[in-house]
Amino acid sequence: MLTVHVNGEERDTPRAERNLLSYLRFDLGLTGAKYGCGEGLCGACTVLVDGQPLRSCMTTVGAVAGGDITTIEGLSSGETFEDLHPVQQAFVDEQAMQCGYCIPGFVMGTVGLLNRESSPSTAQIREALAEHMCRCGTYQRIERAVERAAQMRSGGAS
Repeated sequence: MLTVHVNGEERDTPRAERNLLSYLRFDLGLTGAKYGCGEGLCGACTVLVDGQPLRSCMTTVGAVAGGDITTIEGLSSGETFEDLHPVQQAFVDEQAMQCGYCIPGFVMGTVGLLNRESSPSTAQIREALAEHMCRCGTYQRIERAVERAAQMRSGGAS
């Protein structure tokens, strides 16, 4: 039996070879990470492992055993709008989503970026999110949301 840590809880699975995205969505019912391209190119399936973004469609459960896996469902401290993670709040404030399909991946990529760099430059934001795809084209709003999230985390904007 393999033990994995997902959103702060220990989970057991006998299937180390199982695709992480499938495990999260179908075994655990955590549907925030989306299936997009299945090739690690679009970013819709992004989760955090030990605080850093990872494409779950290209990763097995066994490859992340022992790591701390966080999904979009694990970011918020509660179930109300007031409990949103600062990055989630910034995306709402900047109206950075249209259809919303890609947004969990962008949010997780942003959290990973801000874990590495508390005040990223525009170039760092663009580089960190370059492999995330938004078919609705809200890239400018997403960029503003990342900037707002960085300010919120440093005590600037609200």
